[in-house]
Amino acid sequence: MSMDEAAGATVGQTWERVPIDAQSVEAPLSQAAVFLVVTVGADDQALATVRETLAGIDDLIKTVGFRDLAGRLSCVVGIGHDLWRRLDTGALPAELHPFRPIQGAKHVAPATPGDILFHIRAERVDLCFEFERLLLAALGDTIRVVDAVSGFRYFDARDLLGFVDGTANPAGSDIPDAALVGREDPDFAGGSYVVVQKYLHDLTAWNATDPGQQQAIIGRTKIDNVELADAGAQEQKSHKTLATIVDEQGVEHDILRDNMPFGSPARGEFGTYFIGYSRRLWVIEKMLERMFIGDPPGSHDRLLDFSTAKTGTTFFAPSRRVLTGLCGD
Repeated sequence: MSMDEAAGATVGQTWERVPIDAQSVEAPLSQAAVFLVVTVGADDQALATVRETLAGIDDLIKTVGFRDLAGRLSCVVGIGHDLWRRLDTGALPAELHPFRPIQGAKHVAPATPGDILFHIRAERVDLCFEFERLLLAALGDTIRVVDAVSGFRYFDARDLLGFVDGTANPAGSDIPDAALVGREDPDFAGGSYVVVQKYLHDLTAWNATDPGQQQAIIGRTKIDNVELADAGAQEQKSHKTLATIVDEQGVEHDILRDNMPFGSPARGEFGTYFIGYSRRLWVIEKMLERMFIGDPPGSHDRLLDFSTAKTGTTFFAPSRRVLTGLCGD
């Protein structure tokens, strides 16, 4: 289902028939990805170069992707709060603000710099590599790379902890309702709030943990990915339960995850790059609060005892129309 088709679908009263030209937020899980976070220089020339480069993103995707159309090269551009202000558009997406660090009793979700996120995806590593190379060449010294992670698909969409990741993702016509802004913020309809975090895993400690305990922590069986029953009111909640957000009216709110493993056995580096797209930024923020602070407070997500958040940044990925407007075309 294309995003144009989705725009005419009856997804929800506040989203129905909103005209959009969304970026490729809905692209399926790929074999390879690059998560590139950069900051932009303070001078006017840096801003001008960024505008020009972003205006040409679609052309660059075509230039590289034409070499293998089956490689499904795509790139989503997300823009951080401070750069939105510098672009002086006169308006900001309603919920956009910098990532708010979370201090739990035992674990911390840090906030880290980032003006632009480039989420590059393809079925081939070389397509991601070539796109990243040409993109950075175009940006030159007007930007500083603050984080660059190359992710890969691990077996049947598992993380390096051995569990299937992204099972709860919305699918088909449910994607726009979960991931794309609707009529509640019409100037930014078709855009998406994006939160990224880089987690490093202590695989030695994890692999020494009893498989039954691992399953209780995640909330699913390891081999066949069957969802386990929720813990009782007085018991420690699983990662699956803490990451499920239900509002005061009893409505469950989904986000669209495109997490990918990354790492290097030679360096002893094993991680998961979390990336969540959401129509509502508060949904991801609530999920992270429940994980790091706990529900009730003090009862944090036990997955964090094995996985440490190293970064945390918030962006807004505008529709193509808005992105073109930002670039002055």
